[in-house]
Amino acid sequence: MTYLPHFEVDGLSVQYDEAVVLDQVRLSAQGGSLIGLIGPNGAGKTTLIKAMAGLLPGTTGTLSLDSTSLDSWRQDTLAQKIGYLSQSRTVYWPVTVDRLVSLGRLPHRGPWDGVSVTDQVAIDGALALTDTTSIRHRTVTTLSGGELARVLLARVLAGGPEVILADEPVSGLDPGHRLQVLNGLKNLSESGRLVVVVLHDLTLASRFCDRLVLLHKGRVEADGVPKDVLNSETLAKVYGVEAVTVSQGDETAVLPWSHL
Repeated sequence: MTYLPHFEVDGLSVQYDEAVVLDQVRLSAQGGSLIGLIGPNGAGKTTLIKAMAGLLPGTTGTLSLDSTSLDSWRQDTLAQKIGYLSQSRTVYWPVTVDRLVSLGRLPHRGPWDGVSVTDQVAIDGALALTDTTSIRHRTVTTLSGGELARVLLARVLAGGPEVILADEPVSGLDPGHRLQVLNGLKNLSESGRLVVVVLHDLTLASRFCDRLVLLHKGRVEADGVPKDVLNSETLAKVYGVEAVTVSQGDETAVLPWSHL
């Protein structure tokens, strides 16, 4: 039987001073799916995905991977299992793209180990998936914002994590690379990985994601397949928009059309 990672968020609340950012959030997710975290600005999406990456403690609630609390995992093991892409796109070191992406392999290497054949295969695959092979010898500080975003995603993917948590992975990308990145993440999920992405583009979310979790004011407003979550009543309530459904072959997508 193929191993599928299982992630559980149970009653997670996060509070900053007097502001409740997440309020009793529950989420159960298993590998083999691409899950989109959606919601308006300030809904708690980034806070949730950072907590799932083990980077932000909750005020209450628990988070577990494969029925083991995140706090109980060894940090080096957790770094192999979970890959996290931050919303931040800042890199200060003038290193090559190749070198930066190779850092994604550090959890799999000893402190004095060089890049192995296995490491190189993973690095090459991550560069190919993000269409950054042609810029692998460039210095990262010379890249455009969109190029850097893809390189940072490649660093995460090079680690071969079983759980991929990506905060706005297609932000700032041109249409072609948005489609390529989401196609790549979709393929990874179909291979058994658990992929959770924060998305603002509801059209892409409705087309590529198997499941959408809609956050609103720190709580889960809706959770299910895209066509059920992105219904007209919910879109009006949460986003204040009216949308139309577009179809191409067997695929459909939701396109926000007008502000109410």
